Amino acid sequence: MKSSHNQQKHNLGRLAFWLLVGSLSATLLAGCGDKPKATENGVAETKQAEPASKNETTPAPEKQGAGKLLTLSAEETQAAGIKVQKLELQEKTEQVVVTATIQANQDRLAHVAPRMSGRIVKVNASLGDKVKPGQTLAVLDSIELGEARSSYLQGVSEAALAQAGFDRAQRLNADNIIPEKEFLRARAEQEKARAALRAAADKLHMMGVNPEKLAGSTFPLTAPFAGTVIEKKAVLGELAPIDQSLFTVADLSTLWIESDLFEKDLGKVKVGAQAAVTVSAYPGEVFKGRLTYISSTMNKETRTVKARVEVPNLGGRLKPEMFATAAINTTRTGAKALLVPEDAVLLLQGQPAVFVAESGGFEPRAVEVGERAQGYAVLKSGVAAGESVVVSGAYALKARLLKSQIGDAD
Repeated sequence: MKSSHNQQKHNLGRLAFWLLVGSLSATLLAGCGDKPKATENGVAETKQAEPASKNETTPAPEKQGAGKLLTLSAEETQAAGIKVQKLELQEKTEQVVVTATIQANQDRLAHVAPRMSGRIVKVNASLGDKVKPGQTLAVLDSIELGEARSSYLQGVSEAALAQAGFDRAQRLNADNIIPEKEFLRARAEQEKARAALRAAADKLHMMGVNPEKLAGSTFPLTAPFAGTVIEKKAVLGELAPIDQSLFTVADLSTLWIESDLFEKDLGKVKVGAQAAVTVSAYPGEVFKGRLTYISSTMNKETRTVKARVEVPNLGGRLKPEMFATAAINTTRTGAKALLVPEDAVLLLQGQPAVFVAESGGFEPRAVEVGERAQGYAVLKSGVAAGESVVVSGAYALKARLLKSQIGDAD
């Protein structure tokens, strides 16, 4: 009886213990509902406060430097070489692009050689010299010229003597002092002497020498027109034969861009078409020219036709034998687009952009660039017609923008 009573007391104690544990657990769970939740790394994660309204959103942070207006004074703008161009819709002309070689204008190129053999006694011009028309390039001494000069001087003397004899015979014949036969003989001698003198003078002219200005056996070799000495073979003391060119003079103010047109492109171009020429020596720079010649014959092996673009060579920057690329405008035109020089487009934060001239400054503007050809780029979006874009000096503005961003970061 006593054992049963003790067992019942023990069961009631265990029941009271579990009821107390359950009550404490419920209290702890209720108090931990809003406490930070532990992460796997043991760092407490705080619950973010929700917006008061579904329409309220947290504003996104702005990109640093985006849309920042750069202000420059007139002096700074001029010093940076900044030039602005108003955007206009222009027709995109289709082009035929060919590789080419620059050559001297063959219509303005001369191989200067003596008309008679002689020894070079003086050299006045050097390779690369600029020369004027009639300027002496070298002086030669010629035995042949000396003999021709002697013949001319003898002819002058004989002509003078024959003229004097004819004048005397004419006076005597008028007074019937000499017979008619003597008068006719004197006239024949005079005409013979004059003919010999003309022949001697003509021989000197054919040698390129003016008989009236000739002195001794030396003669000058002169430039036929203004140009540049691009080749020189004259060596002091050497004997120069008639068939040897001593100097080559070229007028390099205009150059020929020689290229080959494929058969499939013949119907797209015509003489007079505008062309744009580029060379690797001046990247991004375009030299404007005009198509002046298309050959009448085709190379049957390459199926190409010779073509020529003539380009003004201001400042002499283009050189003969340079490789070039020529883009020749075709007779077809495409849709209108906004065109800017390639140098106007640069990368800002990895995205193509241009600088737009706003009131009082320059704004970097992200743009979408289309095709690029011969130094120009098509702007598909980001700017509109009528806006003014920096076409020269954009890199100076970029450097100024980056400098200002670094200053803001500090």
